[in-house]
Amino acid sequence: MDETFEATLQNVIDQKSLKWIFCGGKGGVGKTTTSCSLAIQLAANRESVLLISTDPAHNLSDAFGQKFSKDATKVNGFDNLYAMEIDPTSSLQEMIEQSDQNGMMGSMMQDLAFAIPGVDEAMAFAELMKHVKSMQFSTIIFDTAPTGHTLRFLSFPSVLEKALGKLSALGGRFGPMINQMSSMMGGQAGSQEDMFAKLDSMRQVIAEVNSQFKDPEKTTFVCVCISEFLSLYETERLIQELSTYEIDTHNIVVNQLLFPKADSNCEHCKVRYKMQQKYLNEAHELYDEFFHIIRLPLLTEEVRGPEKLKEFSKMLLMPYTP
Repeated sequence: MDETFEATLQNVIDQKSLKWIFCGGKGGVGKTTTSCSLAIQLAANRESVLLISTDPAHNLSDAFGQKFSKDATKVNGFDNLYAMEIDPTSSLQEMIEQSDQNGMMGSMMQDLAFAIPGVDEAMAFAELMKHVKSMQFSTIIFDTAPTGHTLRFLSFPSVLEKALGKLSALGGRFGPMINQMSSMMGGQAGSQEDMFAKLDSMRQVIAEVNSQFKDPEKTTFVCVCISEFLSLYETERLIQELSTYEIDTHNIVVNQLLFPKADSNCEHCKVRYKMQQKYLNEAHELYDEFFHIIRLPLLTEEVRGPEKLKEFSKMLLMPYTP
């Protein structure tokens, strides 16, 4: 195998220009453990790190044994590692409530939002990005929802840039008329302009985020899987989709690998090891030329709590040997 593609995530740690790192894959493959471990290693090498869960299951709190919310909270035992858990779909309703001066503006925002498929989630994403960008963290890691949701999440900047561009153009043409109608109906003058101004500022943030997501110097996606057919198939689909979104990916973490002892009499372990090796070999054949493939063991106990995560995280930077 090419020396440049060593079996570790050291390449992510060394790439100081990275601003956005996504960890994703099929449900139940250890994404959260991987993203928490990577966040811990990055915190040792960056000024400040934010770990965000966009998975409605919210496993960060369980992993660290600490309650997180939609506000960035310092992780116990670390000086520069913060975590937050957000529900992408709830943000839109909050945004409508915050911008609603007199009822009419909120209902109009809602009509606009739901008139374009997927734009409700995309606008929630934009609010999240505005919030995150204002916090000025060195690196932001996303512990994403299972694959399908992740791909939608990553398409939001493009979807939203187009949608908000159309809405801004409409605002320029119809804003004064809508505002006049609003005043005639007893609404508050200027509220519609405020709304279109807000949409336009949101569009600018999204345009910037979109260009950053497509810049391999600033963004990368770490694929997480297990050595089974369905997981490998999903990983291939994910890699293909990421290339259509022009999002860099060159790391695959393979979790839950068995390393049975030579003198083991466990028939189940031997059969499962043989199956895992078959798919692991396939992964190497497919990806060795362009990817770092990181192999992590199935442990006898859960990786929960800061100390166990710290210990586990070391294996991301040093190839595991049983």
